[in-house]
Amino acid sequence: MRPTEPVRAAHWASPCGTLSGMLRFPLIHPPLLAALGAAGHGARILIADANYSHSTNISPRADLIHLNVRPGLVSVDQVLEPVLASVPVEAVSVMRPDDGSTPEVFGRYRELLGGDLPLQPLGRLDFYAACRADDLALCVATGDDRLYANVLLTIGFIAPLA
Repeated sequence: MRPTEPVRAAHWASPCGTLSGMLRFPLIHPPLLAALGAAGHGARILIADANYSHSTNISPRADLIHLNVRPGLVSVDQVLEPVLASVPVEAVSVMRPDDGSTPEVFGRYRELLGGDLPLQPLGRLDFYAACRADDLALCVATGDDRLYANVLLTIGFIAPLA
């Protein structure tokens, strides 16, 4: 390819057809990458379902990224998986239903998190309060239409190389 020729997407497409440029990483969304890169140890990330009030129940300091394309698209776990591959996570909170039941989606989160990170259920009002706190760095609004699919991650740290 000569330098004067336009770059065509087909030259840069991965096998799944997405443009990833030079990233060899499961996450390629530039604003999401920037927000995660700016957040540090102890910062929180909310991946919110379609029912969550993104305009009133997040910290005014938090970045808000809308990935809610339509009901059901994208889901919280579709965002959670590449986020977990991108940043260390030291704690995970979920919204506990008022009736004390365990939503089915929690099982999927446990699969993605493995055995090292237990889900920490918070009551609805406590969950909202945690998401309005100043340490919320990012809210990702999804189209996930499952009830109680919200997940609040606390970023861990990366140990220095020996």
